[in-house]
Amino acid sequence: MSVQEAKEKILRREDSLEPDVPPALQASLNKLFGEGATPETAVAIILKDVRQRGDVALRHWTATIDQVELESLHVDKAEIETAVSRIPTDLKEALELAAGRIEAFHQQQPLPNWQTREMGGILGQRVTPIDRVGIYVPGGTAPLPSSLLMSVIPAKVAGVKEIVVATPPGRGDGRIPDVILAAATIAGVNTIYTLGGAQAIAALAFGSESVRRVGKIVGPGNLFTTLAKRQVYGIVGIDGLYGPTETVVVADETADPAWVAADMLAQAEHDVLATAILFTPSTKLAEAVQVEIARQMEDLSRSEVIAVSLANRGGIVLTADLDQACQLASNFAAEHTCIATANPEAYIGKIPHAGGLFIGERSFEVLGDYVAGPSHVMPTNGTARFASPLNVLDFVKISSIVQLDDQTSAQISVAAARIAQAEGLDGHANAAHRRMR
Repeated sequence: MSVQEAKEKILRREDSLEPDVPPALQASLNKLFGEGATPETAVAIILKDVRQRGDVALRHWTATIDQVELESLHVDKAEIETAVSRIPTDLKEALELAAGRIEAFHQQQPLPNWQTREMGGILGQRVTPIDRVGIYVPGGTAPLPSSLLMSVIPAKVAGVKEIVVATPPGRGDGRIPDVILAAATIAGVNTIYTLGGAQAIAALAFGSESVRRVGKIVGPGNLFTTLAKRQVYGIVGIDGLYGPTETVVVADETADPAWVAADMLAQAEHDVLATAILFTPSTKLAEAVQVEIARQMEDLSRSEVIAVSLANRGGIVLTADLDQACQLASNFAAEHTCIATANPEAYIGKIPHAGGLFIGERSFEVLGDYVAGPSHVMPTNGTARFASPLNVLDFVKISSIVQLDDQTSAQISVAAARIAQAEGLDGHANAAHRRMR
């Protein structure tokens, strides 16, 4: 990929919420929702049905889409609590290590209540947690206990009293994998709904006979989950709209080509829509990375997915220098941006737009996926220009405190009345005039 092609790709940034629908998916949509149905219309139908019919609709759409007949919409608490004993000890220890680091990281984030008496009376802010939050944990081709930990633990640190999880039932037996249940136990969650896709979002947003509605829904998911979050926003809060995952690597000739290749392959194996791009001024590194990618792919189980991802959405871009590489990376505003250079700290300030910055080759993105500490739920599709990774602030709300003294109230009422008159709001001006007396 040339620099010009990279710039055009950045400008285009395909909308991950409006992708081309594969023929097989379109055929399924036509069959279930009517000829010419789109993912958006399918989601709207599911949301409306769940809102109107509650549990009946939830069971219907789970049977139709996930091919599972649910006896109960939630997992028995005893099954959740005993799941830790059913997973390997080393996996349990790894999950506990990750949970501890995620909690320690997010406890550093300040949530200040403050007041000042320097503006006449008392002004300030009060921070309070959201009462009830729903965490969506994707299912798909593999269980993702890391996503549960990365979403639940910041909510707990923020002080959310009720945290529930929704995750798709396993095809066939309808069971939630033990590793997900074990992660829920480690994170302190004991309510898990066996629901996935748009119907899960509908249940969390509207409630049903078996599901209590929440105040906010967070967590990544597939296209239908994301579209559902977009359509219920305003009824409930959401954290963001997440597209396919993406990594950008900025590297120079000192980078280890085997490590760079491994990082790109790790990203590409997520999904055929995943993006992995290397920006480098070094032709030698670029060529070596190409060789390593081809070599390492042969040993990876998801090589077919990787091949499609790299062919359609990946690339290596030769830049004039590292400054240009940083500029392109910042303009791309990737979910993950990795700096693999001789002096990586020197380039941090040159990449202001990134969901997560991974500084140096030892701070590689896979550690961020699992155990580094920050939540791996990060902005995608260029939204790192204005959005942030999931954090404790996503689980609280701020109330402004206004308690003015009489003298200040009377003094500033003059200005309030004048502005209200300029806006043609006589009632506002009247309320202010009465405080001037």
